[in-house]
Amino acid sequence: MLVGIFPTNFIKPFVDGNMLQIIVASLIVGFSLILITPREQREFSFVNTCNDMCMKAMEIILKLSPLGVFCLLCPVVAENGPAVLGSLAMVLAVAYLCYIIHAVVVYSIAVKTMGGLSPLKFFKGMLPAIMMAFSSASSVGTLPLNMECSEKLGADKEVTSFVLPLGATINMDGTAIYQGVCAVFIASCFGIDLSFPQMLTIVLTATLASIGTAGVPGAGMVMLAMVLQSVGLPVEGIALVAGIDRIFDMGRTVVNITGDASCAIVVSRMQRRRVAKKEV
Repeated sequence: MLVGIFPTNFIKPFVDGNMLQIIVASLIVGFSLILITPREQREFSFVNTCNDMCMKAMEIILKLSPLGVFCLLCPVVAENGPAVLGSLAMVLAVAYLCYIIHAVVVYSIAVKTMGGLSPLKFFKGMLPAIMMAFSSASSVGTLPLNMECSEKLGADKEVTSFVLPLGATINMDGTAIYQGVCAVFIASCFGIDLSFPQMLTIVLTATLASIGTAGVPGAGMVMLAMVLQSVGLPVEGIALVAGIDRIFDMGRTVVNITGDASCAIVVSRMQRRRVAKKEV
């Protein structure tokens, strides 16, 4: 798997639809563009135009997705029976339970031990950004408010201006949790028993896939297809969760932006300690 994530050329991953190789190829191209001399920065305009075009295309597709979801859901329900719909409430509850445990336990420990901030004060200060993230389901859309809340909690502006935009792109803890829960749910719906190596593959692939997920509503569902393919699960199983994906998305976006903010606070404190040591 580790060897397979590196493409033999830059065209084949896009032809085959191999998302892990596309992410690696994009990172190589991105770092190369950053390292070029200033006179050659005209390439950035082309890359940004391509990015905007792809994002707009995804937005159009997501607006039409309810029709597609209905068409996908009909044969699945016809084959597995209407009882499969009753399981959606349970998987939704499991996902939100995982969201809450991860946010409360992991982020509280991080901001307390490494950020020097009370978890209660942290979540209280983040409440406006959390409400915005829950209602909009967009990490990018919540970014300005997330930066404002993080700075009020003591994060340095130069840190938030780098960490939060970067985190909105690559730090998707909620998305990784969602993909793992949905992959196990889809496997159970189709009567497929997952082995322990397959579960580890789901964890690894979901983590890597979350890094390449766009910070827009519904993008996590697009990347779920790659997670299912990694362990040979039927991609059409996405239709089972697509109908309530928006509810999943609201919770996972809250986890994503809260993790970004906790990271900004931790990095800010580490930077201040480093500066203090240099002055001594």
